[in-house]
Order: sequence, then C-alpha cells, then structure tokens
Amino acid sequence: MADSTQASYKADLIQHAMEVDALKYGSFTLKSGRISPYFFNAGLLSTGPILATLATAYSSTIAQALKDGSFPEFDVLFGPAYKGIPFASGAAMALYTQHGISVGFAYDRKEEKDHGEGGKMVGVPVKGKRVVILDDVMTSGKAVRGAIETVRQNGGEVVGVVQALDRQEVGQDGVSSTVKEIEGLIGEGRVFSILTMKDLMTWLESKGRVKEFESLQAYWEQYGLK
Repeated sequence: MADSTQASYKADLIQHAMEVDALKYGSFTLKSGRISPYFFNAGLLSTGPILATLATAYSSTIAQALKDGSFPEFDVLFGPAYKGIPFASGAAMALYTQHGISVGFAYDRKEEKDHGEGGKMVGVPVKGKRVVILDDVMTSGKAVRGAIETVRQNGGEVVGVVQALDRQEVGQDGVSSTVKEIEGLIGEGRVFSILTMKDLMTWLESKGRVKEFESLQAYWEQYGLK
C-alpha cells in the first residue's frame, strides 16, 4: 500500500509540474555546461493546484520516511528565502491535515530587518530545535549549505533535507555527489527526495513517451550516479 501511495503522489507531481512548464523536456544548458534533456524550474510552481500537489508530495515523503524509521523526528520545517517559503508553509499544513503530524515552520529573509521583531529569521524559533530544510533541486548545493549555516547560527540542529528533485548526477570530477557532500554535514542517509531522475524515466516509459525516455536514459548513462 505504501508503494502505491508513493507512486500516486510522485506521478501527480510530475504531471502537474509539466502542466505549468515547471518540468520541461528538450535541450537545456545547465550552469555546469552539461546539455540536459530536461529542466525543472521550481519558480513556476506558483498556482494553488500545483502548490497543493507539492505540499502533499513533501508531506507524504516525510510521513512515510518517519513511519519506516528512515527519517529522524524533528520540530521545524525551514524554507530558505524565497522559493522555500511556500514549500515549508504548505508542507507543514499538509503534514498536519493529511497525516496528523504537528510541526512548526520558519524561513529567513535575504536581508536582516532592523525594526519590529528584527533579525533575519521569521516563524517558529529554531533555537534548540531539530530542523528539516526543504529544497527544490540540489546542483552545487550552495543554497542548502547556506541554509544549514543559517539554522546553526540561530541555534538549531539540521537533522534532514528534503528536495523536490534529485538529478542523481555525478559532479564535475565524475565521482562526487552533492547529496553525499550534504550528508557529510548533517549525517548519512539524512537527504531525501520526492522525485529522482529515475522516477522521471519510469513515468515517461509508462506513458509511452519514447523519445524523451531515450534522451534521459542516454543522459543517465553519461552522467548518472551509478
């Protein structure tokens, strides 16, 4: 049953992300210089329906991992400014309404506020709390590293990271993995993903989209993390 539920929310996210062009297939030059057959732009996840789908996917991923013991107990979801803010708020709400799991959420500002409550952090205080960071896609991991540092500077402990999509690629050296580098900072097995490149390939194959599937398969064979 767990596998069936997982397949459902993954398929829903892929389908809905394609409908708003957040997930596209074609030819895209990445910052690394690689020519990718697909591109994921989380900035386009900006409608009520797609945010609801994403919140369900984040919450289902976390709830299932908590249930099977592969994810640590935590207190706060942290969404790095700016794209991570709706991710954290939506996921916190879905965790409660769909799974009965109550956690707080927090986010940061790009610039520190010098009036009102002040500071860079907004939402539930992270001091002394176990924190899970939500991300869209890890490439170099720069954004996640910054988020980890922000949480730590404010007295929180980062116990996990959940990203929307894991591209499952090796680094420029052909060996390294950004996910493994981040796990080196927060603990082995503490980085989770809603979708992976393999999930995209499975979906394309199931829909008979041969051209796109073969393009991703060729890219995987060249750059995939084996």
